[in-house]
Amino acid sequence: MSILRRGDEKFHYSDGSHRWVPPDPDDDQEAWAEQVRQHKYGHLRNERPKVRLQRLV
Repeated sequence: MSILRRGDEKFHYSDGSHRWVPPDPDDDQEAWAEQVRQHKYGHLRNERPKVRLQRLV
């Protein structure tokens, strides 16, 4: 089961893992990586209410 918050879809793959490669190949990799780090820090701080999504296999 993955835990995603509304608006976090761009930071996650469908399996719930974090997307370290920017969705647009022309985007700056370092800037994207910093956004992902900040996003992960938000998980640790437990910001915003969470929505639980269950993936059916």
